[in-house]
Amino acid sequence: MSDNNSMPPYNDLIGDILKKKSDEGGMENLKGFGKPLPKDYFSGDTFQHFQRIAKDAGYKPHWLKLQHEIRDMLYEIDRFIMNEERVELEKRVDKVNEKIAEHNKHCPPPMLKGRISIDTLDRAKEIWK
Repeated sequence: MSDNNSMPPYNDLIGDILKKKSDEGGMENLKGFGKPLPKDYFSGDTFQHFQRIAKDAGYKPHWLKLQHEIRDMLYEIDRFIMNEERVELEKRVDKVNEKIAEHNKHCPPPMLKGRISIDTLDRAKEIWK
């Protein structure tokens, strides 16, 4: 006994969005419309394709944004190192170490970085370039 009413309808949300946009006439203005896909899109794995397409679109992963924030924080600490008390500098270093911990949660394993201290600030700036 085959009852097609017992199965929920299949929803292709992305397909529906693309079909609606195509019906409205908004697909012709896309970059590369009507041109064949580059051959390198058919080689490699899906993740590599995602990374390439995301990079071309200007997407930055969260861990990379954090990496840039940490670098900027380190240079800011370095600018204020002569004018601030050690307690204030330690607070700034603690904030950087919190960002480093968050970065390490999200980044690929080869990109993991260690904590910093006031004494290792110069070395840290080199690492976080």
